Order: sequence, then C-alpha cells, then structure tokens
Amino acid sequence: MALKKKISKKAVKKSAPKKSNQLEDSLIELIKNTSAVLPDDVQKVILQALAREEKHTTAEYAMNIIKANIELAKKKSQPLCQDTGTVLFYVNHPVGLDQIEFTKWIHKAVVKSTKLGYLRQNSVDSLSGANSGTNIGPGHPSIHFHQHKKKNIEIRLMLKGGGCENVGAQYSLPYTPLDAGRDLDGVRKVILDAVLKAQGRGCGPGVLGVCIGGDRGAGYIESKEQLLRFLDDKNSNKDLAQLETEIVNTSNKLGIGPMGFGGKTTLLGCKIGVQNRLPASFFVSISYMCWAYRRQGIELGTNKQIKKWLY
Repeated sequence: MALKKKISKKAVKKSAPKKSNQLEDSLIELIKNTSAVLPDDVQKVILQALAREEKHTTAEYAMNIIKANIELAKKKSQPLCQDTGTVLFYVNHPVGLDQIEFTKWIHKAVVKSTKLGYLRQNSVDSLSGANSGTNIGPGHPSIHFHQHKKKNIEIRLMLKGGGCENVGAQYSLPYTPLDAGRDLDGVRKVILDAVLKAQGRGCGPGVLGVCIGGDRGAGYIESKEQLLRFLDDKNSNKDLAQLETEIVNTSNKLGIGPMGFGGKTTLLGCKIGVQNRLPASFFVSISYMCWAYRRQGIELGTNKQIKKWLY
C-alpha cells in the first residue's frame, strides 16, 4: 500500500500543470496590447487628421478606413496589420538585472505570442529564406538594454512593419543633389526629400524619427528611439522643436496625403534627436513609421506584474 501511495503522488506531481512565469505573462500582455491597440496620443492625432481632410474625398475615405481598422482591431484584440513587423524591445533597468536571463523570458514570450496569433510568423533566415515560425533568430527580436538609476523596470515595445522600414533613408551631408549643406537647413532639405520620395509607400500618413549625427549604425538606432517619444511632446532643444513643427507643416502641404491618394495629411509627426559626430562625417538618419504606430510600454512591479502602462 505504501508503494502504491508513493507512485500515486509521483504521478500527480508529473501531471500537475506547469505554473506560468509572471514576467512572461506580463510580456505577452504587452505584446498583445501593442499589436492590437494604438496608444491614445496616436489615435488623437489620427482623428485630428481625419477631421482636417475635405469631405467626400479619397483622402477622407482612406482616413475613415484607418479609423475603422483601429476600432475593429481593438474590439477583437487582433493585430492592426498583417505585418506585425520587427519586434523591438527597449528595457530600462536598475543595476543588477540579469540581461541574459531577461532575454530568455523575452524570447519565450515572443514564441508564445506568435503561437497565439498576436505576432505573425514574420522572421526569416536572410540566406535561405527559411521561416522557423517562432520569430526567433539572429537579431530578432531586437532587444536594447539601458541601465537607469530608478529601482523599477520599464519595458517599451515597438512593432515596426516592413513597408515603412523600406522607406527609411540616410543622407551624408553635404548632399549636392539638393544643395544641402552641413547645417539645419541642409537637414531640413534631406528630411523633406525622404518624405517626397516615400510618396504613398510606407502606409502613410506616417511619423518620422530622425537622428542628426552619430555614425551610420548609431544614427539609425537613435532615429528609432525617437519614435518612443509622445507625439504631443515638445523637443527640449528650441531649434529642433521648431524644425520638427516645420517638417510636419511643410510635408502636409505637399499634397501626397494618406496612402499617396492626395490630401492634407502626409505626416502625423516628426521627432528629431542629435548625436555627436566625427568632423569628417555628417549623417542624417531617418526612420519612417506607418500610421499603425504600434508602440507601448509597461512598468513592472516587484512581483513582475504590470504596475503601469507607459502610453
């Protein structure tokens, strides 16, 4: 009898469901929410753009489709777009975080989110084209750790589609085709050139993240991090604040409009950062984000549960 009792307990132990990790659950909730729900600051600007378009035009029709898409995705908790994009994590953490272990939980959450349909099976081997179906591979997801002096952990997530990524650009000043010199006027010229070349591609209306300076790699990283800012914030640098406003206002007078159909809304926002550069180099790196501006963030509590949403 004693032996049977022992075997029975062992069997029960084996069949018991595995407890989920709270960090993994929080990460999955972050991925689900980012994929399906646009932040309030983005929705506000999109609705303002819809109201600005002339009635009974193709531009208004396009903006109404965007509005309906946003509402339907939120209602059904399904991805806003079939291209759930590159998965970019930005983790701000205190001293002592085990980044290797944290990365493992991010990977687990991405794999499970892919199985649940919150993420499309969207990451392929660049040489063979093979798709593991997990969204895990060299460089994907992209994870950026930043140490800060706060005691909490903040995780921001951006899902950046391939269409908008394709119309990003990088210029080296001086850029003689536009007579763009190494000054803010030259920066303005190349940013507007990138908007003009994008036309309706990239699922406009879009948002620009820009970095002035840095090297080629650091400039692109910073340009994407500019997209983590709120759309209604104001640059602390007076000259850059003025340039951000000018870029949006000028772009919206180009007549490109939503999806390139014409209209008054080509850009929803422009965010510009700056990095030091070498005297021999002057790069302007531009990341384009589509209207499906999927970025969200969470602050974790001590138990790794979601304490606060950041957007």
